[in-house]
Amino acid sequence: MAPSASVLVNEQEANIVSGALGNAQSGKQLKIRTYPKFDSLLEERLYRKQHLAAVFRVFADRGYDEGVAGHVSVRDPILTDHFWLNPLSMHFSQIRVSDLILVNEDGEVVQGNEPVNAAAFAIHAEIHKARPDVHAACHTHSVHGKAFSAFGRPLDMITQDALRFYNSHAVYDRFGGVVLDREERKRIAKALGNGKAVILQNHGLLTAQLLVDAAAASGYKPKIIDEEEAAFTNSQIGSPKKGQPCGGYTAVYDY
Repeated sequence: MAPSASVLVNEQEANIVSGALGNAQSGKQLKIRTYPKFDSLLEERLYRKQHLAAVFRVFADRGYDEGVAGHVSVRDPILTDHFWLNPLSMHFSQIRVSDLILVNEDGEVVQGNEPVNAAAFAIHAEIHKARPDVHAACHTHSVHGKAFSAFGRPLDMITQDALRFYNSHAVYDRFGGVVLDREERKRIAKALGNGKAVILQNHGLLTAQLLVDAAAASGYKPKIIDEEEAAFTNSQIGSPKKGQPCGGYTAVYDY
């Protein structure tokens, strides 16, 4: 039997997308929070920078850092072909709003007093250029992400969390060392396509299935989620509208 969201039939669209029940006994309609509206682009710029700085702290707390490797960018809402990055010499756990660096599409520092990682510019510039709909991009050298990337394979749809990436992630299987070549960065952006994630073979990125492979080696076979259920669940948990109010990062930021 095909899955359905029948319990949400009387909800507003924003609540349906987020899987939220907002019908109060008093009759009041409770709305899930969404990306805020701003009185000015300067106000939105500050909001994005504050959340970018917080992302680095969260990543450090979760162990997604490795020395000064890894980088996260956010598109500037005023100069939309520019983006903010972390300075090369600073650990994720130490980054503040005032430390963030604004670079243009030519790799020139527009605001800030530190250099940025050349590979960070190469990867993020191409992604932001190829995908105008993408406002932020993250790349990490997490231990489990690097280990899994060595297999050069996509995620199996074996958990509800994995379904966030159902039909929306790829593997870039041409390891070319540190990404400093223009053609290399174009190939990575092409591998990403219209998806939300790409696993860089022998390089890093996503975690989740290292333990599953270990279990399979012991004679246990993972149960792959059915296509119909996978597609339905992805529509509930994998959309950008779901990620903004309900993502784990948002809750940690508030905390």
